[in-house]
Amino acid sequence: MYIASVGRAFPEHYYDQAALLEALSRVWASRFHNPARLEQIFQNVLVGGRHLALPLEAYAELNSFGARNDVFIRSAVELGARAIQAALERAGLHPADVDHLLFVSSTGIATPSIDARLINRLNLRHDLRRTPVFGWGCLAGAAGLARLADDLRGYPDQVGVLLSVELCSLTVQLKDTSTANLISSGLFGDGAAAVVMTGATRPTAGPAVVATRSVFYPNSEAVMGWEVTGDGFQVVLTAEVPDVVTQHVRGDVDRFLAAQGLTRRDLRRYICHPGGPKVLRALEQALELPPDALAASWSSLQRLGNLSSASVLMILDDTLQTTAPAGSYDLVLAMGPGFCSELVLLRW
Repeated sequence: MYIASVGRAFPEHYYDQAALLEALSRVWASRFHNPARLEQIFQNVLVGGRHLALPLEAYAELNSFGARNDVFIRSAVELGARAIQAALERAGLHPADVDHLLFVSSTGIATPSIDARLINRLNLRHDLRRTPVFGWGCLAGAAGLARLADDLRGYPDQVGVLLSVELCSLTVQLKDTSTANLISSGLFGDGAAAVVMTGATRPTAGPAVVATRSVFYPNSEAVMGWEVTGDGFQVVLTAEVPDVVTQHVRGDVDRFLAAQGLTRRDLRRYICHPGGPKVLRALEQALELPPDALAASWSSLQRLGNLSSASVLMILDDTLQTTAPAGSYDLVLAMGPGFCSELVLLRW
């Protein structure tokens, strides 16, 4: 199974971190009486700016879960269509070539799902196989690659598209001054990414997916995720995430590579989801990486923030723009609610 291309799309509204801090400081002025703490949080996440689904002033008008979700549906269809079109164009393919569309998101819900709403918009085939998945969180970019590769293993002459749309700004709770919500408000951004993959009998110039692995960590459901409330998605984000990385990731990666007759020395590049500075530093420590090994992840975090499942696909896109020697290996790695990891081994 081969990765042919990646397309991306962003909302038109982009704000630097200083503008976002100023806006949220005004919103929370009557509820949060430690502005220095909020400023420190925004500085510590090392994000320079983010795309938002709406202009800043429009968020005050979103006074219900339903209002936020209506924006999610409209924006997800628009951004999803643009991302898929960009990916197909890069791959030299057309909407009629797509056999399977796998859609992932954890920042909004829709029935009919977003993938169904894109069929008429993009003139996709009416016999298209669709798989909408909600709830993988930040894991979904890597997990979606793995599950689409599983599907194409059974349909080697076909084309699949993975679409991730995450509109994290629509989940920020403006009445909530908990530490988790403050961190979330400083860290997460909005965007969409689409990956075109082909089966074994339709090779492309991109890397092949040669192996995948899922890892679930028992009794870790409370580490991160959502609590669904009357106001919408309430973020669950604990300090345990870097600890899970430190305790488990090295062993997970080593066992996964050993099953393929490889070690970490055989990897050329790491394509890691940028969960935040503490997570990236924990990955560097756990995997004993040189300082520049996760440069693409650090750069994506600084430029775009954490886009949940779309981030690792953006970093995959950045990686595909650089050449790699034939036979070299890259590792895609993401973690998310469950708590769990997903690993995808690529060979050029």
